[in-house]
Amino acid sequence: MTAIIGVDAFDVRFPTSLSLDGSDAMNKDGDYSAAYVVIRTDDPDLSGFGFTFTIGRGNDICVLAAKQRGLPLVGMAVEDVVTDLGGVYRHLKSDSQLRWLGPEKGVEHLAMAAVMNAVWDLAARVAGKPLWRLLTDMTSEELADVADLSYLSDVLTRDEAVALLKELEPTRADRVAELAETGYPCYTTSAGWLGYSDEKLRRLCQEAVEAGYKHVKLKVGASLDDDIRRLRIAREVIGADASLMIDANQVWDVPQAIEWVRALAEFEPLWIEEPTSPDDILGHAAIRKAVTPIGVATGEHGMNRVLFKQMFQAEAIDFCQLDSARLASVNEILAVYLMAKKFGVPVCPHAGGVGLCELVQHLSIFDYVAVSGSLEGRVTEYVDHLHEHFVDPCVVKNGAYMLPARPGYSAQMYDATLATFSFPDGDYWARATDS
Repeated sequence: MTAIIGVDAFDVRFPTSLSLDGSDAMNKDGDYSAAYVVIRTDDPDLSGFGFTFTIGRGNDICVLAAKQRGLPLVGMAVEDVVTDLGGVYRHLKSDSQLRWLGPEKGVEHLAMAAVMNAVWDLAARVAGKPLWRLLTDMTSEELADVADLSYLSDVLTRDEAVALLKELEPTRADRVAELAETGYPCYTTSAGWLGYSDEKLRRLCQEAVEAGYKHVKLKVGASLDDDIRRLRIAREVIGADASLMIDANQVWDVPQAIEWVRALAEFEPLWIEEPTSPDDILGHAAIRKAVTPIGVATGEHGMNRVLFKQMFQAEAIDFCQLDSARLASVNEILAVYLMAKKFGVPVCPHAGGVGLCELVQHLSIFDYVAVSGSLEGRVTEYVDHLHEHFVDPCVVKNGAYMLPARPGYSAQMYDATLATFSFPDGDYWARATDS
């Protein structure tokens, strides 16, 4: 019987600060990074791969936490792991000493995401299916059993979860066939990083239009005058019919957010993303009320399903932007998707980071096929950075994610990438230190 013999974690960092890729009002010089996990088995041809996302310093702390999170898996039979994904999740989650460091937030929760992402990747590989297919082939009862519904029974019980999933179960195949033809719609943030020049912004917006994107997002929040100028350029290039979104990355207090967004209303943004502290539920609700019809979007720093529950209860957001590497992997993400369906809030996952596009394509496909059954108001982020480091990179055509076909969660990096960009001893960082 195949068994897990080790869980390794690697500190992988890419020097994106040099080109200002990923720059915004809060995070001006990030180096896109991954605490990258490999679950090794005694079958040399079978491993599981996962990660969580950071932007540089502190990634090593996530790596240490991921090693701790993965220890209970060592020695377990692969069959026992992949046939009880809810039980494995609850087993790892029950470590009270690690939980104390959160609970269910911060570094320990990022580490939980990295390890469970690798577990789900392993399960999909064993099944010989891409993750989205593994999920959409599960029954409604099986999905409800793997979802983390703890602390949610005041808004979502297991019976309700099953009923929500049952609604679409008979027609899942129809939507898979549709996406095989059209792909899942995405928007680009690649044009709108805050550190880019006006000339680069204009060129990249034009390239986005030519590539078929109907949604473009710009970073805002450092200077109102700059924002007005940059949004004018973007709107001029993409036209009145395309959707323009803006993202402040948490830099404002509530009154400032309201004032700033109103000043940008002439450009008709579809949403303002992360207008204030990601934990401020009532602040988001106040902003939403004040800036309508501009929508409010948040969630990439949503620490757990309970925060999302309260966002929904408070009617604080118009768009839910869950993150595949901040929530505790598929188990917790399923719960958020189900609550979003119940409250009628479209989910538009965050993917502005290394490898996140590879993960969220699976989640968005699953949502449309098995949970929401709708593309209305739904569009998933895409950034055109660092995909070349993944064995199964996402494919985007005409502004849409194509269905992944290879088994797994599309999370595996090339060995050459680890050799070059592992920190601090990889070839790139060793040379950078020497120079």
